[in-house]
Amino acid sequence: MHAQDVDTRLRGPAVWALVLTGVAGFMAALDNLVVTTALPAIRADLGGGLEDLEWTVNAYTLTFAVLLMFGAALGDRFGRRRLFIAGLAVFTGASAAAALSPGIDALIAARAVQGVGAAVMMPLTLTLLTAAVPAARRGTALGIYGAVTGLAVASGPLIGGSLTEHISWQWIFWLNVPLGLALIPLARLRLAESTAPGARLDIPGTLLISGGLFGIVYGLVNANSEGWTSTPILTGLILGTALVAGFVHHGFTNANPMLPMRLFRDRGFLGINLASLLMFLGMFGSIFLLSQFLQGVAGYSPTEAGLRMLPWTGMPMIVAPLAGILSDRIGGRPVVAAGLAFQALGLGWFAAILSTDVSYAAQLPPLILSGIGMALYFAPAANVLMSTVTPADQGKASGTNNALREVGGALGVAVLASVFSAQGGYETPQAFTDGTVPALWIGAAAVALAAALALLVPRKPGNAPAPTPTAPTSTAPPSTVPTPRSGAADKVTAVG
Repeated sequence: MHAQDVDTRLRGPAVWALVLTGVAGFMAALDNLVVTTALPAIRADLGGGLEDLEWTVNAYTLTFAVLLMFGAALGDRFGRRRLFIAGLAVFTGASAAAALSPGIDALIAARAVQGVGAAVMMPLTLTLLTAAVPAARRGTALGIYGAVTGLAVASGPLIGGSLTEHISWQWIFWLNVPLGLALIPLARLRLAESTAPGARLDIPGTLLISGGLFGIVYGLVNANSEGWTSTPILTGLILGTALVAGFVHHGFTNANPMLPMRLFRDRGFLGINLASLLMFLGMFGSIFLLSQFLQGVAGYSPTEAGLRMLPWTGMPMIVAPLAGILSDRIGGRPVVAAGLAFQALGLGWFAAILSTDVSYAAQLPPLILSGIGMALYFAPAANVLMSTVTPADQGKASGTNNALREVGGALGVAVLASVFSAQGGYETPQAFTDGTVPALWIGAAAVALAAALALLVPRKPGNAPAPTPTAPTSTAPPSTVPTPRSGAADKVTAVG
């Protein structure tokens, strides 16, 4: 009888919440990597240099990263459904603007606004879903949500390549528009409103970290074209570093910062977060270059390039459940460290074999090894993270980790593309290969350092409290979003 009651409830608000948040999560996660296989077509159509392609990716990931926790706080303060709809509307409108972009600068601006919309929308999806699903079925619902967002990341390069080849690159953005327009009225009608009384906004912290990261990434992206010692580059790097230092100081001294720096006093929290940042630095930067290598040098079509990336990006969908079981038996630390080591070995293998005439058969083993490494990292990473903090801090801990992942991705594209530009270029296949090889070695070194930092995590962190329902673990790849705060003190109003 009880099971029947649960099933009945799942057919109502819970199912609607799962569908609406799942589709919204899919859209935002897809846009992390969907653009990678379209970069050659965008460059051919709109022009622009390497730094413009970098900003096409980084404009999204950077605004997404620095506003994630601020977006969650906005929802807590002003209404989660209201802000979810607002973020969805901004994301949808910016997607249309990206598709209509007449030039590369307009596309970059639209991508930045897309990131703002995603940063407001994504943190609220899990809060809305958790509030709507009965506790007895919450694990199942969150598992489905994680699988959907993981599928978006895995299929991003393939979907981007297929749309680019068979229709046009603009359709990687047009795809979001009908979905967004359908979701907005349904979310208004089918999701319940809720707030967290007393929630505070950390506007100074948001301004400090946004300005700081923009300055650093601007300097890294434009250094080769403008010169490392030029005034704009030095200003960006120095001022950006100073603002980030100010953000760190703010996190120690402010009563309610978006990122409490006290959390980093725990060596496990410090280790898993630095490892996450370096993992994404090496992985995102490498995917940015390799997706272009497969088309510009290896001669594959956009669809073929997306398919050939699947052994890497899609492997977590297969291996992650097994990695989760393994981490339950032997602990998360060795599984995370092994996954990062495999990812580093895969990137190093790529760097060692890459040439203008390398066959796909030679590329397949490092692709598979990198994919296994990615899966071994993602499966236990959330549990390892949550074991280092108390339940009261799990929302901020999850938001911190996911923001650092996105920051790592933006820095990875900037750093590896800077190495690529210094050592090679787009002039010939050989020049592209000459630039890609040293960049991949840098990526491999970053992930290898991440593996070493993962060993800072205590060997058996099982004594810490398990994650609460509002901070679920997930095996989803890079799109995994922060788990916002919610609790008994939340105020919930009726649907509609």
